[in-house]
Amino acid sequence: MAEARCPASCGELIQGWIGGGEKLVSCPIDWFSTVEVSEGMKLPGERPRMRQMLERVVAYYGYSTALANSLNIKLESTIPVGKGLASSTADIAATAVATARHLGKELDEPTLATLCVQIEPTDSTVFRNLTLFDHLNAQVQIACPTAPAVELLLLEGNTTLLTEDYHRRNRESALISNAEVLDNAWLRLQRGCELQDARLLGEAATLSAIASQQLLAKPMFNALLALVEKFDLYGLNVAHSGSVVGLMLDERKHDYQQIIWQMKQLAIDVHYQTQHLVKMIEGGVR
Repeated sequence: MAEARCPASCGELIQGWIGGGEKLVSCPIDWFSTVEVSEGMKLPGERPRMRQMLERVVAYYGYSTALANSLNIKLESTIPVGKGLASSTADIAATAVATARHLGKELDEPTLATLCVQIEPTDSTVFRNLTLFDHLNAQVQIACPTAPAVELLLLEGNTTLLTEDYHRRNRESALISNAEVLDNAWLRLQRGCELQDARLLGEAATLSAIASQQLLAKPMFNALLALVEKFDLYGLNVAHSGSVVGLMLDERKHDYQQIIWQMKQLAIDVHYQTQHLVKMIEGGVR
């Protein structure tokens, strides 16, 4: 038996056309999918992509299909599905590492990322550091220095959207039109990590969130931007292929309960009925 767990992501810090193609930097938070792989019969209700990943890892190390069929997968997750919280990436990445550990192996991050994108578009939560990642083919993996400490008031939108449905949309022209904005956001994000400056990180995320409105508009977005200004928050980020919004803050400096109260006065909470205070954490599968 072996276990692994991978964090969720509060959307993305940035996502868009950067350096000639679509890339992203995820925002890992302290919610997890925990996967256990052990010998035994396949369990009912198993998620198909997790089984697909287990089979890929077994084959990657040269073992037989019969071995894969002799293993079962157990999942415990605190991550809501279909909201842009990287639940699927967390599930399959944790499955990959748990399977490798069961076989007495250790997957490095580049190999794990490559295995994941073979199954679906993948969040960069598979990397320990904030990483600019080509989430479609894993050919670009540029790590940042350690990120500054940030908390987020995570606003869970009322709608769900499957990542693959988002990627079926014709988005390239809109993405390219914002390339300069996203290149600027990427530079600010890197600088924010280098200087341990949460405000620069927030500026980068806000630039990307504004650009994302052309592709997948968030309800009450201008009102949320006004909250950032009113409470002098670091910024906001969004799930570019989901309904989540994160208000980036420091709970020692910002009264998040007051922000929630203000959201109710402005009826923003009609569209984001559930709010959570979460921490941005180091990524990577544990």
